[in-house]
Amino acid sequence: MSETVKIGKCIIQTDLHYLVEDHSWVRFNDDGSVTVGITDVAENMAGPILHVYARKKGMRQKGQSLATIESGKWVGPLKAPITGEILEANAALDKDPGVVNRSPYGEGWVVRMKPAKLDEERQFFLTGDAAVEAYRKRIDEQNLKACAEVAPDCG
Repeated sequence: MSETVKIGKCIIQTDLHYLVEDHSWVRFNDDGSVTVGITDVAENMAGPILHVYARKKGMRQKGQSLATIESGKWVGPLKAPITGEILEANAALDKDPGVVNRSPYGEGWVVRMKPAKLDEERQFFLTGDAAVEAYRKRIDEQNLKACAEVAPDCG
């Protein structure tokens, strides 16, 4: 069962596996595939997502771009958290890329992949409390204002 932990206004879902440095998450599916997306931290930093351009089906090495994500503040890659084959891109993002902001861990997933080196690469992921603490530390050290709770206006 999935648990969510709030760090400021950003959410970390503890049942997912994260590459904190790349702001990506992976869900291991029953059929052996993985679903990949960007974290709530990333979408909060980016602001409203305007476009998601996923790469075509085919092999990608860990660290290569799976998609280009564009917001009003930022354009950049979603890096492949694993080596594997892109099986499908989330077609819903073509019509409504804002779903990444509304549901980064659910309907806002970006691609589904077939892992090629999961046994070797699984060690790089953080999950559960380790992921929460790593994000808490990163948010604090980098002063990520996107996750800060906004104080009420007292003026």
